[in-house]
Amino acid sequence: MAAVAVYCSASERIDPAFPALAAQVGSLLAERGHSLVSGGGALSMMGAVARAARAGGARTLGVIPRELLRLEVGDTDADELLVTDGMRERKGLMDDAADAFLVLPGGLGTLEELLEVWSARALALHAKPVVVCDPTGVLAPLRDVVEHLVQLRFVQRAAADDVVWTASAEEALDAVEAGLRAAAALPALPAPEAAVQEGLEAAP
Repeated sequence: MAAVAVYCSASERIDPAFPALAAQVGSLLAERGHSLVSGGGALSMMGAVARAARAGGARTLGVIPRELLRLEVGDTDADELLVTDGMRERKGLMDDAADAFLVLPGGLGTLEELLEVWSARALALHAKPVVVCDPTGVLAPLRDVVEHLVQLRFVQRAAADDVVWTASAEEALDAVEAGLRAAAALPALPAPEAAVQEGLEAAP
């Protein structure tokens, strides 16, 4: 069993198809024996993935900043709900608790979370799988920007390929599990300081 962090939207203004996608992901996580790490909210996609995961028998861990808890409905049904003093602490706890990262369509916060775990993997600070599930191409412009940066040599091809892009919940879970198997076969990562230096030396 792996702990999978799912990054997604908490907006209730979006098309209902997106919370439905999140619920499908939550159900599949449970069906495949994984647990969920979420942003700790009960609204929209964030709430849908957590409720579906629990309905299927999966354990859910929510992590939410105190300020957002005051503004949003917290996922009080989570098996464990951690309240942090800010966003940085929230992201750090989610990163540490997760064995893999699965990103669904979302807004600025979701983009930030994706780019943070993506860049950390590119610097060899972790070997956890990073998978995007984007059936309707919401995040396709971001993928295009990264491809453009590769062409301009700002981003290495290997770094761009550190994210697996998928078009369905089933494909996304397959990619997560393939990434977990690949990570388990790797040698231990170097200390963070050494990893950063190696990444800098390898940069074009």
